[in-house]
Amino acid sequence: MNRRQSPLRAEHEALGARLVEFGGWEMPLSYPAGTLAEHLACRRAAVAFDVSHLGTVRVEGPRAHDLLQECFTNDLAKIEPGRAQYTHLLAEDGSVVDDCIIWWLDEMAFDVMPNASNTAAVRDVVGGVDTTAFRAIIAVQGPTARAVVAKVAPAAAEVAHFGVARFRYRGVDCVVAGTGYTGEDGVECAVPAGAAGEFFRAVLDAGALPAGLGARDTLRLEAGLPLMGCELGPGITPLQAGLGWVVAWYKSSFRGKSALEAERAAGIARRLRGLLSATRRIPRRSDRCFVDGVEAGVVTSGNFSPVLERGIALAFLSPDVADGATVEVEVRGAAVATTVVKPPFQRLAGLAPR
Repeated sequence: MNRRQSPLRAEHEALGARLVEFGGWEMPLSYPAGTLAEHLACRRAAVAFDVSHLGTVRVEGPRAHDLLQECFTNDLAKIEPGRAQYTHLLAEDGSVVDDCIIWWLDEMAFDVMPNASNTAAVRDVVGGVDTTAFRAIIAVQGPTARAVVAKVAPAAAEVAHFGVARFRYRGVDCVVAGTGYTGEDGVECAVPAGAAGEFFRAVLDAGALPAGLGARDTLRLEAGLPLMGCELGPGITPLQAGLGWVVAWYKSSFRGKSALEAERAAGIARRLRGLLSATRRIPRRSDRCFVDGVEAGVVTSGNFSPVLERGIALAFLSPDVADGATVEVEVRGAAVATTVVKPPFQRLAGLAPR
């Protein structure tokens, strides 16, 4: 299979990145410092991720706003140009086709940001133009991220949390959003492909550590953020995933609304919860969960938490399982004791998530 490559591919090779396939792209999993160091650098300072595998679908014109309102669950009327919004595109059965961020650029222009493998599916619904190949997305994340970006592009560092703004870098038009996927403050910069390598190097020279998909996954898990194909996807609704807040029930219609209303009326059969291991043992995806010896659910994602130094997981459990309950996870044939907790997990270590 031919894998798509980021405009930053040469930069990753020069930095000694370990490249892997992800969503049809060849992307860096980690750099020589390693995933643990990259993760902790994001929690304590700043890292730079190449997330160019995420899609960008430009939707423009006088009908753009109304079209997106009809397609997605959230309500664009709650924001305005210069803001970003997290939202869901549903199938008719109410399950999540993709979770997207919409960047509202100006009155009649929007960048819809799907997950890598879902870009074509989202474009089939919303139309627009797939501009993914013409830019790189560089996410600078961490408590010192804005100070790092200010050395490279001061205007980009000033964007508000979930704000969107245009800025210039070396005479090139770019876009920045105050968004991310780590539970930390930071920005995501859309830089034209021809200028992306120079911008990425400048951000590293300004103090960010390069970080790969390995750290991005452990960071999002610590923050309790869902991943398509794990906590979201076919058969999984926003209500089951604990994301009912992205559903504007009062809108006259959106794809999948009837099915979602029926589920809300009947009550959900499972609910996404956080699990904190009593030890360093790691619950893994598809591990079965038991409460008082009765099977009660399944793990969707699990890994080692660098800030807690314990195993953590997200799992779909019976909705009657309470916070603080003990859940035994069957890990490679052995029972691992975990406690139901409310993510974000880094909060348990005294770290304040953004």
